Amino acid sequence: MIRLLASFIALISGGLVCLAAAPLPNSKEEPTVEQAYRRLLEEDDKAQKEIDKWILEEGRLRDQGAGIPVSTLELRIEQRRKKVEDAYRSFVFHNPDHVASRLAFGSFLNDQGRESEAAEQWEKARKLAPENPAVWNNLANYHGHNGPIAKAFEYYEKAIELSPKEPVYRHNFAITVYLFRKDAREYFKTDEDGVFNKSLALYREALNLDPDNFELATDYAQSYYGIRPPRIQDGLKAWTETLKLARDDFEREGVQIHIARFEINAGRFESAKKRLLSIKDERYGPLVKRVLESLDRKKLAAQDVSNESSASTE
Repeated sequence: MIRLLASFIALISGGLVCLAAAPLPNSKEEPTVEQAYRRLLEEDDKAQKEIDKWILEEGRLRDQGAGIPVSTLELRIEQRRKKVEDAYRSFVFHNPDHVASRLAFGSFLNDQGRESEAAEQWEKARKLAPENPAVWNNLANYHGHNGPIAKAFEYYEKAIELSPKEPVYRHNFAITVYLFRKDAREYFKTDEDGVFNKSLALYREALNLDPDNFELATDYAQSYYGIRPPRIQDGLKAWTETLKLARDDFEREGVQIHIARFEINAGRFESAKKRLLSIKDERYGPLVKRVLESLDRKKLAAQDVSNESSASTE
């Protein structure tokens, strides 16, 4: 549950968030303003890379019994972020109608867990540019975390209406519908099965728009674990399609384990066992062991049921 969208998109707490939307069409802003804005984004990116480097370096030093105290590192990070925050505040003060900067500043704040402050910036951006879909998506993510959930649904629908070919919005919407099924039942006036259908349809729409996205396909396939009553054949199909998108052996073997788990639930024990025993990456060892144990238990239980059924017919 971080990519480009307009300028940047980040995956934050299960929601893809637009960091900075492209300038609006027919913008009357002076080139110098846009140049200053680009420099601001570059400074934000530079600061984050520096912070990441500090964290990695300190981690290596701590492994060697050295390094600075954690509190010192935290203070250093806070001071570096404060410089960027001051730059954002100065920019939006002098350019209060600059939509992209408010989106970017909001995402900067959101990255630090300052969601309410982030939402304030996005709300200002929404009032300035109600036709900008990224604004609605970001605010939908916020309401998905903080409520009201119905507003998250409404705002995702608005983002999709404004940008129907953007898969990110449908992906976010699918996740939120799936997680908040009670709210979704009330909002869409349907039962739980209808809610699952709504979420799965949104996932499929997103995949149609972004068919090579492994993470998206994985999220879609994962959703079949929570559906009751189980849709085992649909889940198998989803994981089989995800397997085609795996980019390396580690991802491929991870998907193979998921396929095996659905095969077990479908009673295809020998196929599942063969698949599990083909896993070579040692990192999957403990998981494969647990799934094989589950396979043995379910196979035995299935045999017991079969024996009881045979006895009852004699």
